[in-house]
Amino acid sequence: MKDENQDGTQAIRRAAAILRQISHVSGDAPRNLRSISEAVGLPRSTTHRILKSLTDTGLAAYDTATRRYEIGILGYELGLTVSNRVLALTPWTACVDRVAERANVTTYLMRRSGFEAVCMHKAEGRAVIRVIPVDVGQRRYLGVGAGATALLAGLPDETVERVIEAVAPELARFENLDAETIRAAVATTRETGFSESQGRAYRSIFGLGMGVCAFADEPDLAISIAVHSEDVSESRIAEWKAIIREEIAATEARIAAA
Repeated sequence: MKDENQDGTQAIRRAAAILRQISHVSGDAPRNLRSISEAVGLPRSTTHRILKSLTDTGLAAYDTATRRYEIGILGYELGLTVSNRVLALTPWTACVDRVAERANVTTYLMRRSGFEAVCMHKAEGRAVIRVIPVDVGQRRYLGVGAGATALLAGLPDETVERVIEAVAPELARFENLDAETIRAAVATTRETGFSESQGRAYRSIFGLGMGVCAFADEPDLAISIAVHSEDVSESRIAEWKAIIREEIAATEARIAAA
């Protein structure tokens, strides 16, 4: 959060970083004043002052019982605004819905946002027990989870290393995850076209993801699924891969024909 600029843009950048941290999925780390100030690299007094302003305006909210911060109702309201960029995601949210219906598993649309991936859409399968390690609007670091790893694998080597270096201090919060594990996952993803996460980042959860070049030359979206590890077999993985690949290809064809 170092910024030589001392005018209002510095405060905006700091507030934006704090809001991103509030919405972040980072293992079991609490979203309290201490963890937020440490994550953004600001003194607690400064962080508290910005958080108070964010809660006063409704962009953030504070739960006095848990002492945790969350995105406020104004943040939700602003997110409801429809724009051309939002409408452009419609074919891909529909793709996620079809994957969830065919595969009968929880399916996500993840979008690359800087060094993070944000969940843009989620569709649940018909199973009674569902897996939801991340919800709509929440963020996670690139390399953490199947969809985020698929996005990371599509970036140039130099960028991949910059991302890993940046997120490495946070990886201890997750299951079986470190810099070398992410590098190995990136290499495998590039070889197979799919990112697989078996108990990596989240215990007892299997994730599978594939990157999509929707609005850029490098993957900026990813379609991913999450299931309980005990429900996984080689045949089911092959089936899920076929479904994801087919639905992505069909969506790309629909967009090209429009």
